[in-house]
Amino acid sequence: MEKGLIGIQMSTIKDKINELGAYGTLKACAELGYHCVEVSQIPMTPENVAGMKKASEEFGVKIAACSASLEPMFPEMPGEYLVSDFDKIVADMKELGCDMLRIGMLPMTCMGSREKALDFVKRADEMAARLKEHDIDLYYHNHHVEFAKYDGEYLLDIIKDTTKHMGFELDIHWIQRGGENPVEFIRKYAGRIRLLHLKDYRIGELRMPEGDFDPQKFMQAFTDIVEFAEIGEGSLPVQECIQAGLEGGSEYFLIEQDSTYGRDPFESLKISRDNLIKMGYGDWFNL
Repeated sequence: MEKGLIGIQMSTIKDKINELGAYGTLKACAELGYHCVEVSQIPMTPENVAGMKKASEEFGVKIAACSASLEPMFPEMPGEYLVSDFDKIVADMKELGCDMLRIGMLPMTCMGSREKALDFVKRADEMAARLKEHDIDLYYHNHHVEFAKYDGEYLLDIIKDTTKHMGFELDIHWIQRGGENPVEFIRKYAGRIRLLHLKDYRIGELRMPEGDFDPQKFMQAFTDIVEFAEIGEGSLPVQECIQAGLEGGSEYFLIEQDSTYGRDPFESLKISRDNLIKMGYGDWFNL
């Protein structure tokens, strides 16, 4: 059977960088059985880039993709951006042997506006063409906000249909939270999805607020029971999603868990790994 490579979205373990360093964090990933990562929410300092490169070479960890925003998510937000730090971002990617860059989300300044969102997408697609000159592909990662409808169409579909250089990194949890069937939605994007995010979807336990009944506190608790889950611990058809991604051209399947709810993230990744092995993906963890 044709296969992909299962890895870790490093936002899941970003706090480990301060504890273990970039080298030590990737070493721990390899010891856990993961040999692929996507770099996100990790400061691209010379020390971190050097540490990731060294660990990649020593432990056989593939750097599948790096992350960068087109511009600040909101005015004066610090960071590195494609509009201002293009050469440095490209140089870091070349250093890490990486040919995919992903934009993690729609800028907050564009949310809720079709016109602002499409203006951003137009400029992002132009940047994708510029990156292509350096043999780097640009991908856009969805959340649930792109399932807002304009004239009967999802914003995400509008983005797909109005771009030609940029690909998509679909996230199965956020598709579900946006109200769509992840398997069917992945199939619609075949040919533009070298990256796929694996993240399960769970309805947690409702914890009633203490004290006298407060309708606002109850509704907050009521809506907060939608949780991010370890792979295989939720309700999503993960195997069908993986197959749809594979058939659509996905090469890398990155596990991301936005919150582990107090559990050590490496323990969560171990649970996801063990469940994926039980599903028959044991040979998808190595190059």
